[in-house]
Amino acid sequence: MNYFNVGKIVNTQGLQGELRVMSVTDFADERFKKGSKLSIFNDKDAFVLAVEVVSHRKQKNFDIVKFKGLYHINDVEKYKGCSLKVAEEDLSDLEEDEFYYHEIIGLDVYENDQLIGQIKEILQPGANDVWVVARKGKRDLLLPYIPPVVLNVDVVNNRVDVELLEGLDDED
Repeated sequence: MNYFNVGKIVNTQGLQGELRVMSVTDFADERFKKGSKLSIFNDKDAFVLAVEVVSHRKQKNFDIVKFKGLYHINDVEKYKGCSLKVAEEDLSDLEEDEFYYHEIIGLDVYENDQLIGQIKEILQPGANDVWVVARKGKRDLLLPYIPPVVLNVDVVNNRVDVELLEGLDDED
């Protein structure tokens, strides 16, 4: 079964079994809603435990999550540093023009049919995502995921078409 990363457990929160999670998903409210099924994986990417969310709230830049059956700090402390993942079968269908991170990472990026590079990472610095494009012989290119820059995303054909607005590529 395939699993996809949705967050990293960075610490405990209080004494009641809550965990502080650094989210790596665009769909945190859905992913961490009550009743959601997730899996904990250790730092060697080995499956540890299947869990069910009983509560979720936002606090600053973190998602505070509590799991069924884990109601005390002693129950959850051992999971610090672990990853939270969702099984592929638990992914919901997206609207048109919405994508999961795992669908975007690895796509080839083109401008005017000229290959620029490949998406290696997605950052969430604020208002919009930023796609990190690895290029041969050049520094990584940071592409904001906004309509005038990202023209077309074709997951099936492993292709993203972009228009590099003035100032985006400082190596030209």
